[in-house]
Amino acid sequence: MSIWTRVTELLSRLTRGDGLSTLFERLRTPPEKTVGFAIAMVALGAKIAKADGLVTRNEVAAFREVFIIPEGEERNVARVYDLARQDIAGFEDYARRIRGMFGEGAVQLADLLEGLFHIAVADGDYHPEENQFLFRVAQIFDLPEHEFLRIRAEFVPDAERDPYDVLGVPHGAPVEQVRAAWRALVRETHPDRLIAHGLPEEAIRMAEKRLITINRAWEQISEAA
Repeated sequence: MSIWTRVTELLSRLTRGDGLSTLFERLRTPPEKTVGFAIAMVALGAKIAKADGLVTRNEVAAFREVFIIPEGEERNVARVYDLARQDIAGFEDYARRIRGMFGEGAVQLADLLEGLFHIAVADGDYHPEENQFLFRVAQIFDLPEHEFLRIRAEFVPDAERDPYDVLGVPHGAPVEQVRAAWRALVRETHPDRLIAHGLPEEAIRMAEKRLITINRAWEQISEAA
């Protein structure tokens, strides 16, 4: 059974008046969290695509780049996307329920934020409303500000790129402290570790990109030391 077949089953169980966000309360244990990641990416992806007031073809195409849609599953994905766009629940309610589903400090939350940034910049314009949307999602996810800044710098061309923010250490920190932070992030983010924990392919792809950024930040700081 594919993830999207399982998603379709869950959608069929929604009663009249239930919004898509109610599903997040039911997906708190493996392997249901893999299904939850899929729904969360689609749901918040639909919300961010509307954040600047206009859904463009590029944003929809970007969503397809972030999320791997198996052949024959397009209709099921489209159903989730449309439900999210039509749901009267706001993105903050979605974000809170998603955080509750994954729990505090979950790696998947940063992966989701990276996917949302990819969609936000797909039309070539990072709108202030999109920045406000994403910053608020990061707050609800309890992601530290330096993590938000790191992800924004990765996707927004003119955003400031600070290697210390990437590694989450203060400016002027001893090299030993920076190295320890770098090693911890590498362990936490390494795709092999995430695969062992059963994360979906979309999350692995995001983690691979993040690992490149983490290693580049360490190189910049260590070379300047």
